[in-house]
Amino acid sequence: MTQDAILKELPERMAHAVEYYWSTRAGQMDKQKRGGAADQGFRSAVTGGAQMDGFVQLLTALVTNAGVPESCVYREKAVELPGFFRPTKEWDLLVVRDGELLAAIETKSQAGPSFSNNFHNRTEEALGSALDLWTAFREGAFAGSRQPFLGYFFMLEECETSLRPVRVKEPHFKVFPEFREASYLRRYELFCRKLVRERHYTAAAFVSSTDTGGRRGEYATPASDLSPEHFARALVAHLWGGM
Repeated sequence: MTQDAILKELPERMAHAVEYYWSTRAGQMDKQKRGGAADQGFRSAVTGGAQMDGFVQLLTALVTNAGVPESCVYREKAVELPGFFRPTKEWDLLVVRDGELLAAIETKSQAGPSFSNNFHNRTEEALGSALDLWTAFREGAFAGSRQPFLGYFFMLEECETSLRPVRVKEPHFKVFPEFREASYLRRYELFCRKLVRERHYTAAAFVSSTDTGGRRGEYATPASDLSPEHFARALVAHLWGGM
């Protein structure tokens, strides 16, 4: 299958993944509230898991359409990789063929109401995971594998809070100018782009969606270099280069 043929279905699959995210999140919150813990609704939506399964299925389809046997694609089970600073780390999707690590992908999201603490947690987590994997790779943890594809796929809720300019504190030194008055949407865009430019990740995708529009499968791509299409092309090209 050609790359163009593989990418042809991507917009439709993205719409389904976005719709699945919002419907799953809403279902988790409703279930928590019916259980008599309404104040834990947002917490449940954050920790309930499964919300990003639609995106993992989309990525699985990309990998298998590129010619990788489905038996080489791991999700939910057998997704641990050795680390250098910790014994193992679980990834959302792994591609391992003939004992060689071809790709490891993390899928993350953030929805309101709390953006501040979660932004810091997401950035520290992504950076730590990349450092751990590449250090383990350097130390030969992956049995002679060539450099794998490391991907970061992120979706942010687009709402008044995530679009509002955010002030920064500079008690001692000035922050980099691009962060001044940058909304959380802009901060995530900068973060994902810098992950790739600094070569912590091979490719990153960043999309946003509103709660209402997302339930209809609507989403936006804030930056073309972080689009799902750009991410998919990089992933497919890497897999073909290793075949």
